[in-house]
Amino acid sequence: MGKRKYLSFISLLSLTSLLAQSNSYWQQKVDYKMNVTMDVEKFQYHGNQELIYTNNSADTLKKVYYHLYNNAFQPGSEMEARLHYIKDPDGRMVKKIKEEGKEIKINRIEKLQPHEIGYLKISNFKQDGLTATTTIVGTVMEVILAKPILPNSKTTFTLDFNGQVPLQIRRSGRNNSEGVALSMSQWYPKMAEFDFEGWHADPYIAREFHGVWGDFDVKITIDKNYTIGGSGYLQNPNQIGHGYQDAGSSVSYPKKTKTLTWHFIAPMVHDFTWAADPNYAHDVTKGPNDVDLHFLYKNEPETVEKWKQLQPIMVKVMEMYNAKIGNYPYKQYSFIQGGDGGMEYAMCTLILGNGALEGIFGTATHELGHAWFQHVLASNESKHPWMDEGFTTYVEDWVLNELADKKESNPFEGNYKAYYFLVKSGKEQPLTTHSDRYDENRSYSIASYVKGSIFLSQLGYLIGEKNLDKTLKRFYQDFKFKHPTPNDIKRTAERVSGAHLDWYLTDWTQTTNTIDYGIKEVFEKENSTIVQIERIGRMPMPMDIMIDYTDGSKESFYIPLRMMHFEKENPTPEIKRTVLKDWAWAESNYEFSIPKNKSNIKKITLDPSGLMADVKQENNSFKIK
Repeated sequence: MGKRKYLSFISLLSLTSLLAQSNSYWQQKVDYKMNVTMDVEKFQYHGNQELIYTNNSADTLKKVYYHLYNNAFQPGSEMEARLHYIKDPDGRMVKKIKEEGKEIKINRIEKLQPHEIGYLKISNFKQDGLTATTTIVGTVMEVILAKPILPNSKTTFTLDFNGQVPLQIRRSGRNNSEGVALSMSQWYPKMAEFDFEGWHADPYIAREFHGVWGDFDVKITIDKNYTIGGSGYLQNPNQIGHGYQDAGSSVSYPKKTKTLTWHFIAPMVHDFTWAADPNYAHDVTKGPNDVDLHFLYKNEPETVEKWKQLQPIMVKVMEMYNAKIGNYPYKQYSFIQGGDGGMEYAMCTLILGNGALEGIFGTATHELGHAWFQHVLASNESKHPWMDEGFTTYVEDWVLNELADKKESNPFEGNYKAYYFLVKSGKEQPLTTHSDRYDENRSYSIASYVKGSIFLSQLGYLIGEKNLDKTLKRFYQDFKFKHPTPNDIKRTAERVSGAHLDWYLTDWTQTTNTIDYGIKEVFEKENSTIVQIERIGRMPMPMDIMIDYTDGSKESFYIPLRMMHFEKENPTPEIKRTVLKDWAWAESNYEFSIPKNKSNIKKITLDPSGLMADVKQENNSFKIK
C-alpha cells in the first residue's frame, strides 16, 4: 500500500473510530399495553399484553427472554431451593415452630398448597402476528423468534397471561402480615434487559431486579370497593373516585357496577407495580416542583395517625434529595402500605405501615432515595447492588442527620462499624459478587448497603466533600435513564476532581483488600519530632493527620497518595495545614518531621474525620505521656 493510500486508510480508520465512539451508547426500548382483570376472591388474574420492542443494538436478535417472577413462589423453584442451603435464610421466608421442645425453621414456599402458590402462565404468544416458540424454565421464558429483529428495527409481541397471586412471603403477594390484600410487584410478563454485556435473564432467586425502560399503558379491572395505588398517572380519576378525582367533581361510574377499570400511564420507567385493598385511606400532598405525593394506608386509627404525621416530613425529604442529587423527574410518587419491609418500584414504594413512626419514616426515606438511584439512574442492581443500595443508604443517612435535632459530625459512623464487623468475621466477599451469590444474607446486606455507602463517604475523604457533592449531581445529570456502571461513577468523580481513582474502584469493589495504617513510632531528633507511619493493609490511602498541642492549638498535615495525582483541599481551613511529599504505594513506611519538641505535642491522630475505613483503629492515634 502506498504512503498516501496508507495515510488515507488511517484517516478513514480514525474517522470510523470516532463515529463508533460517538455512537457507542445505546439501550433497548419497550412499550407495554396491558389489560388485566383481577378476581379478588380467588386471587387470580388474567390479561393480555402487547409489547413493542425496539432493538437499538448492533445485534440481530434471534431470541428474547421474559421474566415470570411469580413462578418463584412454588415448591421446587430455585428460590425455594436456596432457602435450604443458605446459612441464614431470610426470616420472612421461613416460619419458626416448636417440635418436640425444639425450635425449627420451616421453609414457607415448600409448604404452599396449589391454591396458595404463585404462577404466571403464558399462551398465544405471537410476533407480528406469527406464532413464536416459547420455553419456560422456572422464572424465565425463552422465545425463539418467528423472525429475527434487525438492528434499529421494531417488532410487536402479543400474548395472553394467567396469574395467581401467592401468599405474601417476599415482596409480592396477598394478605400480608398487616392485612393488605394485594401487593402486585413483578406480576406481569417482563422483558429481560439486553445491553452491551448481553442478556440479563437472571432467574428470580432472592432479591434484585433489572429492566428495560419504556412506556406502560395499563388497565386494571378490579372489585369497585378496592383502592389502587402504584406506578404511573391515573387517566380516569373522575370515573374511579377513591380520592383521585378532582376537588368538587363527582364519580361517574354506574351505581350497580361491581368492578371498576383503572387506567394508568407510566412514561419512561422500567417497571410497573400496584397494590390494592378495600380498606385503604388515600391522601394526596403537594410536594416540591408540583409533584403529587400519594399516601395509601390501612384506614385504622393508629395507622392513620402515624401516616398523617409522615406526610409533611416526606415533602421535606424530597426537597432535600432534589437539592443533594437532582430533581425528581416525574410528577407523582406514592407511599403505599403493602409488601413486606420496604421495596422500591417505579414512581412508588411498598412499605410496612404499622409500628413506630420513626421506623416508618426511616423506611420511607430509604425507599424514596431509590427513586433516584434505582428508578432514574438504574444501575444493574443484580450485578452491582452496592451502587443502588449503598448510594441510597448514603443519602438516607445524610438526610436523617440533617433533619435530626442534634447533628453528628460523622453521620456514617455506624456504617463503618458494621463494615469492620464484616471484615473481622472473615465472611466478606467482593462487591463484584452477584447479589444472589453471597454465602450469607448478612454478608450481602453489609456489603451492599454499608460498604456501598462507604464508597461515597470515603470518596469524600479522598477528593473532598465539595467535590463529592458535585460528583453526585453530575453523575445524576449525565447518567439518568442510562443504566450507569461502576466505571461511570468513578469517571464522574475523576472529571469533577481531576484525581486518578481507578485504584480506588478496583481495591474497594473488586477485592477484599483492607485499609490499615498505624503510627509506628514518634521520637525527637535535632529539635524536631519525627513521626513514622506504616501501611499494614493492602489498600493505599492519602493521609490526613491532626496534631493537638499542649497549649490547645492544632495543626494538620496532609500526605497525598502518589497514584492519585491529586491534592485535596484543606477539609479544616480554620486549622493550618502543611502538605507533605506524596506517598508511593510501593513504600510501606513513611516519615515526616514536626518542627516542635515532642513535649509540646499532646496527641497525633490519623484521619480525625473517621471517614477512612481503617479496619484497626487502635494504632491510629498516639498520645504523648
